[in-house]
Amino acid sequence: MGFEQLAELRDQLKAEKEQAKTVSPTPQKRKSSRQAKPRDLDPAVEAIWPLQKHFPLAFPVNPAPKVPLKEGILKDAEQHLELLGITLEQLKLGISTWCRGARYWTCMVENAPRLDLSGQPAGVVTAAQAIHAKRQASRQRSQVRRDRDKAQARALPADAETAVEKAPTE
Repeated sequence: MGFEQLAELRDQLKAEKEQAKTVSPTPQKRKSSRQAKPRDLDPAVEAIWPLQKHFPLAFPVNPAPKVPLKEGILKDAEQHLELLGITLEQLKLGISTWCRGARYWTCMVENAPRLDLSGQPAGVVTAAQAIHAKRQASRQRSQVRRDRDKAQARALPADAETAVEKAPTE
């Protein structure tokens, strides 16, 4: 293909592009990924998103560190169920999941301010609560290690059997 033919092809493509612009001036909207295919999401995550949206100071988005929540935060949040658009069971699941993670346990240090839904201080973390949080974090790390070791132990015999099967026999 020569330069003349390439230039002619370029001009032809430009003309087609200009014609397409005049025919349909509004771009076609793409379907959002949620409409295209529904995903099975963790119910706890679905409950946490509205909390993060409406109360960002009490439920900060990762990578911001979590903050200790006011004792009785569930009762306060129950008053906002309609605003959040979730059920009471979803709210309980969301808050309990939020308060069980390693990020939450690490924020529970002695004398740290506890925050209400609007992000205002509403008490402090006591020494006993801080010790409890430290123990919970330690237990959680231990459980993760045990689960990982069990998974590796299950994988090892399968690898050993495969090695025996592949070993040459005399």
